Amino acid sequence: MKSRLMSQGAGNTIEEQRGEFLLSTDRDRLDLNVIHAFLTGCYWAKGIPREVVARSIQNSLCFGVYKEAGQVGFARVISDFATYAYIGDVFVLEAFRGHGLGRWMMEAVMRHPRLQRLRRWTLATRDAHPLYAQFGFTPLKQAGNFMELHDPNVYQQPALSGEVK
Repeated sequence: MKSRLMSQGAGNTIEEQRGEFLLSTDRDRLDLNVIHAFLTGCYWAKGIPREVVARSIQNSLCFGVYKEAGQVGFARVISDFATYAYIGDVFVLEAFRGHGLGRWMMEAVMRHPRLQRLRRWTLATRDAHPLYAQFGFTPLKQAGNFMELHDPNVYQQPALSGEVK
């Protein structure tokens, strides 16, 4: 299925049509209810509060896929737009899988004008390695060089006083 670039507006907002689906980086099109409903039930963000999802969207470059007026896919990129990008929260609603929408979102991410010539890209996945391998992603070559601070239960803990919401 062929994509057609519909527009590239100020701020590098991109919209593409592919058959009955629209891909857009317009943050105003995003449906926070759909995104939160998916993320709060998925393995990597189980129980994530709605306000955290909203804040993550505000601080990321987001890609949405839509059929008619409804959102059916999402991906976001956290980046300094100079050296590094992290791809996260990529999903296609189950009823719309099998149409190449995840691949299409990744194509759009990888060719976005603000994400060119970055030194390093990372992501984490439990089950989508074949998708990301198509774009050159590999397991960490020197995993021992990377460190993380990971709190898988952060969304089950009470908020700290003074915490930004």
